[in-house]
Amino acid sequence: MTTDDDLFLPEPEPRAVRATVISVDDHLVEPPDMFEGRLPARLADRAPRVVENEWGHQVWSFDGATYSQVGMNAVAGRRPETVKVEPFRFDQMRRGCWDVDARVHDMDLNGVWASLCFPSMITGFCGRVFSQCSDPELGLAVTRAWNDWMHDAWWQPHPDRIIPLGITFLTDPEAGAAEIRRNAERGFRTVTLPERPHRLGLPSIFEPYWEPILRACAETDTVVSLHVGSSGLGDLPDGCWDVAVPLSATLFGQLSLTACVEWLWAGWALRFPELKIAMSEGGIGWVAMLIDRLDNIVDRSGYAGDWDLRPADVLRRNFWFCTLDDPSTIDTRHTIGVENIMVEVDYPHGDGTWPDSQDVIATTWGHLPPDELRAICCENAAALYRHPLPDVVLPAR
Repeated sequence: MTTDDDLFLPEPEPRAVRATVISVDDHLVEPPDMFEGRLPARLADRAPRVVENEWGHQVWSFDGATYSQVGMNAVAGRRPETVKVEPFRFDQMRRGCWDVDARVHDMDLNGVWASLCFPSMITGFCGRVFSQCSDPELGLAVTRAWNDWMHDAWWQPHPDRIIPLGITFLTDPEAGAAEIRRNAERGFRTVTLPERPHRLGLPSIFEPYWEPILRACAETDTVVSLHVGSSGLGDLPDGCWDVAVPLSATLFGQLSLTACVEWLWAGWALRFPELKIAMSEGGIGWVAMLIDRLDNIVDRSGYAGDWDLRPADVLRRNFWFCTLDDPSTIDTRHTIGVENIMVEVDYPHGDGTWPDSQDVIATTWGHLPPDELRAICCENAAALYRHPLPDVVLPAR
């Protein structure tokens, strides 16, 4: 029989808090009871549910398909040698993956003040699973139920510690816009959308299809959160399967760069100057290069068309970026704009820095002036997501 000692590392000691941290990219693992009592009675028996497969794994069943908590998705606190690319059971995950009280406990251990949490496997990072349900009525009902759970069970128990993020219905833009407005009225700060929707079989971000949804975001001050990989990990070459995981993970920056450029040139930030777009888990190493290139095509190549504003200025005005550490490229921060950079912990993913985020920040960013460190670690996120800061913000002024 496998025991906790076999699966989990020893419980960590609380880390010393040297910087106030708001993590703008974490994840929740949807708990088995998420949808109970949250759908209309006529649809309740078709809600997503957790079942046990023939190998003893707990997986989600919905709309004729199965979705698993694949290894690397919920590995915080696990012994590295026990992590495989296979489904987990809930008792094989740290409780903070799916229980908000335990999550706040783990945030306290790590010295994290507040957290923005994206969905996981049954939902897709952008809610795509529910939007692409074979029955649109069911898909919309499950989307709304997910948001109701986020509001009632994940945000409201700890409103100063959790930033409320919603999903929306992607296959009916009017219904999707209505859901964004419904959430905004009760305090949601952001919605996750697919970074490259055409890769999910949806219209591309260049199509007017997205106007109702993006207008709703602009008019309600709802930040558009674009998580890397939310539209898939791109085309992998034949023969790479033995290294598919490290290959795709290595390309996260390229995926985020491509999505950011598409969203920029789609022109939505020109049409809605107040629109706010946050790129999640793509790092910042590519951003200064992008700004250089945008300036080049204006000043040297003449490819920028008839924009009234410089594309690089639109990027700095309407886009934000997040980083785990970027030790080699954090010194490009002034080209990017210090006010445009935020930090992530990525709990409970394999990339995450929990429980040592404070040490990572001190080691890689210890040379930053205190005012810049405060901005990147918490003040930029607090301003963007309209989230309160604690009474004392570190490092001290």
